[in-house]
Amino acid sequence: MAAAGREEPPLGLEVAEEAAASAGFRLTAVRREPAVRLQHGASGLEPLAWSEDHRVSVSTARSIAVLEQLSDVHSGGQDMVIHRTAVPAPAAACVLKVGPKKEVAECKEKFASSADPTVSQTFMLDRVFNPEGKSLTPMRGFKYSSWSPLGCDANGRCLLAALTMDSRLTIHANLNRLQWVQLVDLTELYGERLFEAGYKLCKGDAPRGELGDFPEFQRRHSMQAPVRMEWSGICTTQQVKHNNECRDVGSVLLAVLFESGAIAVWQFQLPFLGKESITSCNTIESGISSPSVLSWWEYEHGNRKMSGLIVGSAYGPVKILPVNLKAVKGYFTLRQPVVLWQEMDQLPVHSIKCIPLYHPYQKCSCSLVVAARGPYVFWCLLLISKAGLNVHNSHVTGLHSLPIVSMTADKQNGTVYTCSGDGKVRQLIPIFTDVALKFEHQLIKLSEVFGSVRTHGIAVSPCGAYLAVITTEGMANGLHPVSKNYQVQFVTLKTFEEAAAQLLESSVQNLFRQVDLTDLVRWKILRDKHIPQFLQEALDKKIESCGSTYFWRFKLFLLRILYQSMQKAPSEATWRPSHEDAKILISDSPGMGSTEDDQEEGTSKQASKPSLCDTGKGVDLDDTAEDSLHQPSDTAGREPMEEKLLEIQAQIEAVEMHLTREHMKRVLGEVYLHTWITENTSIPTRGVCDFLMSDDGYDDRTARVLIGHILKKMNKQTFPEHCSLCKEILPFTDRKQAVCSNGHIWLRLLQDNPESLIQGFTNTPVM
Repeated sequence: MAAAGREEPPLGLEVAEEAAASAGFRLTAVRREPAVRLQHGASGLEPLAWSEDHRVSVSTARSIAVLEQLSDVHSGGQDMVIHRTAVPAPAAACVLKVGPKKEVAECKEKFASSADPTVSQTFMLDRVFNPEGKSLTPMRGFKYSSWSPLGCDANGRCLLAALTMDSRLTIHANLNRLQWVQLVDLTELYGERLFEAGYKLCKGDAPRGELGDFPEFQRRHSMQAPVRMEWSGICTTQQVKHNNECRDVGSVLLAVLFESGAIAVWQFQLPFLGKESITSCNTIESGISSPSVLSWWEYEHGNRKMSGLIVGSAYGPVKILPVNLKAVKGYFTLRQPVVLWQEMDQLPVHSIKCIPLYHPYQKCSCSLVVAARGPYVFWCLLLISKAGLNVHNSHVTGLHSLPIVSMTADKQNGTVYTCSGDGKVRQLIPIFTDVALKFEHQLIKLSEVFGSVRTHGIAVSPCGAYLAVITTEGMANGLHPVSKNYQVQFVTLKTFEEAAAQLLESSVQNLFRQVDLTDLVRWKILRDKHIPQFLQEALDKKIESCGSTYFWRFKLFLLRILYQSMQKAPSEATWRPSHEDAKILISDSPGMGSTEDDQEEGTSKQASKPSLCDTGKGVDLDDTAEDSLHQPSDTAGREPMEEKLLEIQAQIEAVEMHLTREHMKRVLGEVYLHTWITENTSIPTRGVCDFLMSDDGYDDRTARVLIGHILKKMNKQTFPEHCSLCKEILPFTDRKQAVCSNGHIWLRLLQDNPESLIQGFTNTPVM
């Protein structure tokens, strides 16, 4: 690096570099099962992406494989729990709309049969012009995928923007957990907009030429062929109602970079439901030739939020473009473009990441921009002070001997990970100095974890606990493998102690958004079959000091995992039917006049059959008798385990009861304040009040005062629940379920639901 960082050797000696690395940043990568095998080979530039709701998207030649990490508190297995779905590639090829169909067909025939080889060969070999390919291999598969922020779809989760190899850009949502639904085709919509505007970005632009001119034919295609797309953070817009009142509406931006250098910025209203949720689409000219990558720059200082778009070129330059949008609350942008790197050094920009950080010396917020350029990492530190925008930039060299194929970043602490195709991953940790910053880095050899492998992409989990890697077999005895098996494998980046400390000090207060950390804790408890003492003491202190329901849910999570670790694993799969059930003869059935003595005799015969079978299998009767002698001692040894399980179960019940009461208090608070309640909601107010007051040992003055005010307002009204089937009244006698007089049972949405436990929702009884 330059003066801002430590100078690195061009091609380093790995032993010397590891010895020079700081001991405080030593990382030990551990393999995490299972490894997920892909049905098709990975495709695209950055084939791996990890969303904020813990789903990993893998771009392949036939589909996007989506691997969702789950935290199952009822599973006793130590492997990571993964739910797998897929977004299939479209069956039909994407044809960009560059003019009327008849005129386009005539132009294609004209260019294909042109006597000028520069026209005919360029046309025939360009897959944007010929998506079907004819004699060429079909352009199937995905080029890039990008996840939106959390809270953009109808369920409050992430949307997936997918770009195919033939330039089709679509947005998908997973609404029922099993199937992905395409919400909108942005390539088709953008083509229609350009067709209506006469393929002019601005109204004042002069006509460029006719479609029969080959340069114009190329221009119309390049201005519709996406290169990359990226989502912005969620912002707030002002919407005017019919009575001229303004209300705040959440929105998100999607920036799409095209081959021509233009950028289309789509604005979507949340939740995004489809074409009707599109608010606007603005086009920006970047002025960069041969653009390769883009990323959002979002800088927040106080209540002011400044944004822009970082664009990189295949020739080397990197710059930030201002983005002007109307009706966005608290939104500011740059006055003019800012050049971060201007040298045309022919080092293509492969990937760009922007990380918000806090500068400990300058006492202000700052942005760290990192870009992979060949085997190097370009970094730029941006600070806004009274003097204006301060820019510090340099390169980190000596990281890889091959070009960087993938780069990812942990946005919580600013750690950057890069990998090359030879199976080597670098971890770069930024360290601030008085002026700018420097990087401490160390090498992660995946060959020591997985064996000889080649890497095709990496992605870090939202909280930095895991690193997902796409691998294939590496060289064996100097020979390349005959076939490639693509796998997604996982390695740990944090220890159990680090994950537990991060969960205790988290500002998110939501276990669902930290599934990668909770999975590390779950893995440790299932292996050791106990909760470490330091974690129990720290959690008890947190509960005593603040009493937040987040720490109670965390305690309930730990107890349930501990309970599962004590359970004996079943010898067979629970779904498999048992074939050991004794068959009942028709003559022995009660309807055929059998007596109790005959039934007892039949039972004794059935009980004697297993011993005969065991004898036939070579089991000695003396050994069986000897085992029966030791049976009482085994039973005595199991008694302490059963007592331990009963003790854990009692603790689980106590925590569940506390969380139930806290949620009931929250519901009663909503009832008392008359806040917004949906039309079909009915709250059993009297039943909830009676349930809280029924326990003499529960002494909560806040709850008693609240219940007193509510009972005064209710007077003699009860507001009971009614059965949805028979309309009978449902008595509120149990916090877990409600049973009507006709025997219909309705489960209540309390903290017994494992998904509600992890997601941390405010669950109330069935209304």
